[in-house]
Amino acid sequence: MKTAYTHWNQVTEDIKNSGLWKTERVITTPQSSIIDTTQKSQVINMCSNNYLGLANNADVKEAAKQGIDRWGYGLSSVRFICGTQALHKNLESKLSEFLCTEDTILYSSCYDANGGLFETLLAAQDAIISDELNHASIIDGVRLCKAARYRYKNNDMADLETQLIAANANNARIKAIVCDGVFSMDGTIANLPAICDLAEKYDAIVIVDDSHGVGVIGDNLKGAHEYHNVMDRVDILTGTLGKALGGSSGGYTSGKKAIIDILRQRSRTYLFSNTLSPIIASGSLKVLELVQKSDELKKRLRENTMYFRNGIKNIGFEIVDGVHPIVPVMLYDELLAQKMAEKLLEKDVYAIGFFYPVVPKGRARVRCQVSAAHTREQLDIALAAFETCKKELLP
Repeated sequence: MKTAYTHWNQVTEDIKNSGLWKTERVITTPQSSIIDTTQKSQVINMCSNNYLGLANNADVKEAAKQGIDRWGYGLSSVRFICGTQALHKNLESKLSEFLCTEDTILYSSCYDANGGLFETLLAAQDAIISDELNHASIIDGVRLCKAARYRYKNNDMADLETQLIAANANNARIKAIVCDGVFSMDGTIANLPAICDLAEKYDAIVIVDDSHGVGVIGDNLKGAHEYHNVMDRVDILTGTLGKALGGSSGGYTSGKKAIIDILRQRSRTYLFSNTLSPIIASGSLKVLELVQKSDELKKRLRENTMYFRNGIKNIGFEIVDGVHPIVPVMLYDELLAQKMAEKLLEKDVYAIGFFYPVVPKGRARVRCQVSAAHTREQLDIALAAFETCKKELLP
């Protein structure tokens, strides 16, 4: 056997022996609040990014079907060759209108949006000041860039200011503060007002990955910048169409036209990656229409979120406080988180244990996510299952 395979086999064995092996459950139905799996049928899904319940919405599916008939299945091209349809320009325009920005550029995912951002805009004489709990896509995007790197403690404004002072001392030309709008493992919302204040004080730009904020928070579901009333103070937004906004795939970067123009010319993950499929663009346009047409989904999501948050606390579990539908049930022990997830599935609740390397060692949890699609009865069943599991595993 080649040395490489011997090494990789040992790595996988080490992961299994440490109890950190992740097994993918297989779903046999469309995404919804109730799903079937190969292990168990009719289970309540408590771990989907389908915050507004639009992943299997009839209107969205019909728009996607019409889109494939009108625009085709794919374009077999990148955007600048022959991969830009009027459909894509329309979606970019509608996203800009929704987010209240000047322009938007589409990517195949938000991972690609972040991957193609920093290297394009920043160079060795610049500085990136990044929150320690930022998403992996930001971390990987920053790694591709030659700018100096500074890291500040999660949502710690004193430490952020310390890093900005250090960047200034090293004569950074452009300083870019980057953070998640909502931190995906904890459901906490970035302190954007204070971040924007510091950015103005130290002449920095603000970049926010709002993948878990857009379609979820803010009076009009525009995201963290709306929630914090800093819509005109955030320079760059990245986000996804794969969570609240339909749950399919695709991402974007949105901001000033001058920024988007540079990305269209130089962003490698845009220039060298196939265009977004017409079926996704068509469905996403319908999602944006539905989100802006009625407050019903927003109202239901918020009511469900607070009901489940209060319920899980009343049972006696420790959670990270907040208002976001991400509800981390903190268990701290890696094996316990996995056992809890297995027990929950036995009781008709689909949830996943999160442990290293997805979260730091000693911070294992079962991360729940509430949806507008959940009924009160479903949430009650989930809460009852958690209560029973607590008695069985945490006597």
